[in-house]
This record gives sequence, C-alpha cells and structure tokens, in this order.
Amino acid sequence: MPGTSRMPVSLREGFNNVRNRSRAGSPLALGMLNLDLARNLIFFLFVLRWTRRVLWKLKGRGLIGTIVELYVDLRRILYGYFLRMPGVRNQVKKQVDEAVGKLQTKLVPLNATRYLTLPKEGWDQDAVRKELQTLADMDHTRWEDGFVSGAVYHGEDELLKLQTEAYGKFTVANPIHPDVFPGVRKMEAEVVAMVLGLFNAPAGAAGVSTSGGTESILMACLSARQKAYVERGVTEPEMILPETAHVAFRKAGLYFKIKTHLVACPAPTYQADTRAIARLINSNTILLVGSAPNFPHGIIDDIAALSKLAVKKSVPLHVDCCLGSFLVPFLSRAGFETQPFDFRLKGVTSISCDTHKYGFAPKGNSTVLYRTQQLRSYQYYVDPAWSGGVYASPGIAGSRPGALIAGCWASLMSTGEDGYLQSCIEIVGATKKLIAHITTTSPVLAQELEILGNPLVSVIAFKSKTLNIYDIADGMSAKGWHLNALQNPPAIHVALTLPIVKVWEKLAADLEAVVEQEKEKERARVAEGKGAKGKEVGDSAALYGVAGSLPNKSVVVELARGFLDILYKA
Repeated sequence: MPGTSRMPVSLREGFNNVRNRSRAGSPLALGMLNLDLARNLIFFLFVLRWTRRVLWKLKGRGLIGTIVELYVDLRRILYGYFLRMPGVRNQVKKQVDEAVGKLQTKLVPLNATRYLTLPKEGWDQDAVRKELQTLADMDHTRWEDGFVSGAVYHGEDELLKLQTEAYGKFTVANPIHPDVFPGVRKMEAEVVAMVLGLFNAPAGAAGVSTSGGTESILMACLSARQKAYVERGVTEPEMILPETAHVAFRKAGLYFKIKTHLVACPAPTYQADTRAIARLINSNTILLVGSAPNFPHGIIDDIAALSKLAVKKSVPLHVDCCLGSFLVPFLSRAGFETQPFDFRLKGVTSISCDTHKYGFAPKGNSTVLYRTQQLRSYQYYVDPAWSGGVYASPGIAGSRPGALIAGCWASLMSTGEDGYLQSCIEIVGATKKLIAHITTTSPVLAQELEILGNPLVSVIAFKSKTLNIYDIADGMSAKGWHLNALQNPPAIHVALTLPIVKVWEKLAADLEAVVEQEKEKERARVAEGKGAKGKEVGDSAALYGVAGSLPNKSVVVELARGFLDILYKA
C-alpha cells in the first residue's frame, strides 16, 4: 500500500522461518535458523553497501559520466590483456628494454671510474676533495646559468655560503634528541612559527617541519584520515582533488588506503570544477584539495569557493602551497594580482608550504600547517609500550638532519620579509614579461603558442596550436634548456627562479627560434608531399607519446621502473 514500508523478501522469509521453527522448540533448529537469519542479514548489508556506492557514483559523475568512466576502465583492462599476449608481450618488452638501455647510456657514463667496494685504506682528504670536484664537474644541464626550470631555487651565492656554514655547525644534530640539541629544537619551532605567520594562521594554529612537499602532503592526508576515523568512524576514506593537484596526493591515497576522486580542471581557467567536487562529496569524504598554485600549469584554484563548500559540508580543506611557498603571500604587497588562499578563509584547515623552494632554504625542508593543534596531533605517532622506551615522533621520520633545519632557519633570518618581497617582485615580474612576450610581443610565438589559463605566480604552461609540442621541448633541450614536458593536455611549463630571471630574454629568444625551426620543418614536409604532422596527439616522444596514445599505461610504468632502477646503477 502507498505510504507503507515493505521488509525485504529475504529478511521477511528469515523472520518467518525463525518464528515457525522456534515453535518446534528444537535447539538445533533454532541454531540453523539463526544462521540463516545472519546469512540473510549479511547479504542485505552487502546489497545496501553497493547500492549506496552506485548511488554515490551516479550523483558524483552523472549517468553519462559513469558510463564513460566504465568504458575507459573496460578499455584499459582489455588493452592490458592484449599487451600480455605472448607475441605482443615479447615485442613490448624488447622496445622497453631498448628505451631503458638508451636511458642507461645517457645517465651512467661508461668511462667513469666506479667504486663498488670500500677502499682497503681510507683516502686522504685531499684525494676525496679532488674526486668530489670531478663529480661536481660532470657534464650536466647548467642550472648555475639559469637554464633549468624549477628544480634549483637557491637564493644566490652569498646565501649558499651562509647555509654551508650553518650546516657545518650542526652536522651531527638530530631533532629526535631535543635535550642533546636544544638549538635545533628552538630553530625548528621558530621556522614553523614564521611560516604560520606568513599564512595568517589564527590563534591556536600549529605545524611541523618535514623533509619536503611530498611528506607535507602525506602528513596532511594522514591527519585528515585519522580525524575522520576518530571523530566520525570513517573506515573507507575518500578524498577529492583536482586532476592538476600534486601527485603526492595520489601517493598518499596508495600509502594510506584513501580512495581518490579526480576532478577535471577544464579550459579556459584550468581551475578545479567546484560544482563537480560538490557532487562527489559523501559521508566517506575526509578531505578536499586545492592548489595555490598547481605544479603543471601554475594556476591557483578557486580556494574561496572551495572554502565555502568545505564549511557547508563540514569537510577539511587542504591548500597545497608548496610551489607558491614564499611568493604567493607577497603577491599583493608586490603589486601583483592575487586570490584568497590562506587561513583567512574559514574552510582552510591545513596548508603545505615548501621552505626549500622560494624560501631558498636547502633542499629537504618543508612545513605542513594546521588550523588547530588537534589536527596536528592526528599525524603524530606514539607507542608507549615499546621495549626501547616510550617512542613519539611528529611525522614519518625518526632521526632527522638538524643541519638542514639550521640551514633553513639561517635562510629565513638572512632574507627576511624585505628580501622575499624583492624576490617576488623580480621572479613574478619576469614571469609577467615572459607571458607578454609569448602572447603579444613576439608575432611568431603569439601565433603558435597558447598560455594555459591565467597563471599568477612563477609558473607558466603553454601548448602549441599546430606543432608537436614535444618537438619544441626537444629543440629547447638541444639549446641547453631543461624544461618540463606535460601531458593531458600536451604542453611545456617553465618555473621561473632567480637564476632564470637573469636569462629570461634568452629563453624567449631561443623559444622563438625553435618554433621557427619547427615551422620550417613543417613547411618542408608539405613541400615534399609528406604532409605536415599536424597538432600534437601524443605519439612523438618516447615516454609522453606512449602515455598519450595507449589506453593502458603499463608500458609507461615499466619504462618508469626501468628509469628508477638505473638511478641505482653504480
């Protein structure tokens, strides 16, 4: 009848069986009936769980989106089976081995002396110094001359000397023993306090230092997972992040068993689609993510909109400011366009900030900040019963290099607010000039290249309208530049640093020359009747071509694993 609730048939039959058999009074019969009831109840809960998952999927992705996602997954699985067929597998392995062999030839020089065992007698220090100099002089991309995008964010030679001195004074220091190294404890606490102030943290906010942006992100995800488990009993955690969010969030999902939902960042803004994020939120959601800016395109997500959503849904929001670090907080004071991104937004519960990027600290320094001390405590590890004594650590690492903390503290104290403001003016100013050159000043670049979105900080990404963008990347590499190749969509990005600021005009000139060179190649191919390559479709580069053209990425995974193996080839 309308308005009445009906018990599921399986459960109704189970209850009827219990009632009828209980009248018989047989203990054995009652036991069997209880077993039947338990079985039916488990089946009902199983159906309920998966029905809820299907409804969440339909709510989050929509009917068409769900069908498309299923199609992509099925295509990936079937293509994986195809790659494992005997004839295909052997051919793929051969090609992967050839590619890895070429990488090894490039990365592992054959003519270098190899030291595979300890020397019988230790070298004298002059011999060690000589070999160190030889290693430092090995052929490499000239980051010292500003030819490397990102990677090296140092604050010039004088600061490097100061960092080296600080390192020397605390070479053996380990923050796990604060009573033995009180100076390191003091410096670490002060670094965290300084960064909290930079991001307008409220009273009661807290933070920790980490080994880098990846660990900061891992800790923020762990904290959110533990918070959801302790406070809401969530055992199947999920987080929602833009597809442009740093890959460390996906790593956290794998390490901590957190299901990740990726949300598109569509053109023309390339910001996270907040409405799509809202549809994906459910009772298992433990964390929302935004970037300020993201690594691929240098775009700041709409953190204000994400904050409102986080407050409305009572879900934590993490802002990844590892790349923006000590630039984004100074944009307004430097006279540049900016967007709200920090703890002044009520929904922001945690922020990651790399002091070893535009804070110019030595590599191995980052921070993760929390709105409250309680949130920070969720990332702590404490074991009161270990036979070695009560053990407590703030993060993943136990022993940590106090020397790096000393170098970080020295960098922040030496540079100061005025120094960081000036570096923001120089770096972001040069970025604006490069953008203007690509979009307006150079007719060649303006006709061929397209800047992705509206980058506000130090990273710009561009794609090609007609040329193979990876050919352009190869052309820049031939001129000595080390730029970042991107995928989805195929593009190149440049992360400007203080060294690049000095040579950005050469970068622009070389980029113009390479584009002209590639366009001439296209014209020659057309004249020869071979036809132009056309717009990049992802089939040119050894790695990105495979990644872009195959529905199953297992071949790319094998190439990447081969690359990682080479790193430890002595």
